[in-house]
Amino acid sequence: MKKRIFELDLLRFIAIIIMLIYHLAYDIKYYWPKDINLEGLFWIIIANIGQFLFIFVAGISSGFSKNSFKRGLRVFGIGILVTIATYIFIEYEYVRFGILHFLGVSMMLYPLLSKLNNRILIPFAIISYYLGYVFKNITVDTFLLLPFGLYYNGFASIDYFPIFPYISYFILGIVAYKSIYSKGRRLFNVNREFKALEFISRNSLFIYIIHQPVFLGIIYLLRNLQK
Repeated sequence: MKKRIFELDLLRFIAIIIMLIYHLAYDIKYYWPKDINLEGLFWIIIANIGQFLFIFVAGISSGFSKNSFKRGLRVFGIGILVTIATYIFIEYEYVRFGILHFLGVSMMLYPLLSKLNNRILIPFAIISYYLGYVFKNITVDTFLLLPFGLYYNGFASIDYFPIFPYISYFILGIVAYKSIYSKGRRLFNVNREFKALEFISRNSLFIYIIHQPVFLGIIYLLRNLQK
């Protein structure tokens, strides 16, 4: 059994906890509904930290994968199922290119990106991040460019993670892997096991898939009990 890396489990654990807290607040705001200011500075910071950690660790973890392309294809396939499910239940804001689509594409690109050295990857990450904010102010007349961050007037989605700017976080994860973990180093030498932390980290994809149906089911139940 391969020994797990403490700091990666910890960062993924933090990202998952942040995601759960933010999505619960989102669901309470829109489906309870209760007055929660998700546009406030606190929630914006929380959301951005969670997004960065989740994608950054995915970039590092791809370096440990035996077949990153195959793994990415599987994650993208799950993303397609999410697209179908959300189209059925919330047609107007259904997921076209959410976090699973993005991670799937990023993992499939990993074999190409990993061949580049850090002197190329770091500028590429900066350019990718900048492009995301350039594209944010541009609208197009087609849905085909949604994966790249170019969207049309009236576009709305409950989950949207375009390649630009978010691929920059993934690339930084590749840089971290090449700089530290590919050389067999770790940031912390922790000998004891943290089973709860490791369990949540190991099952992060499953948790991501089921947490929203669970939250919405609980909210639906509580709302009906209040009637």
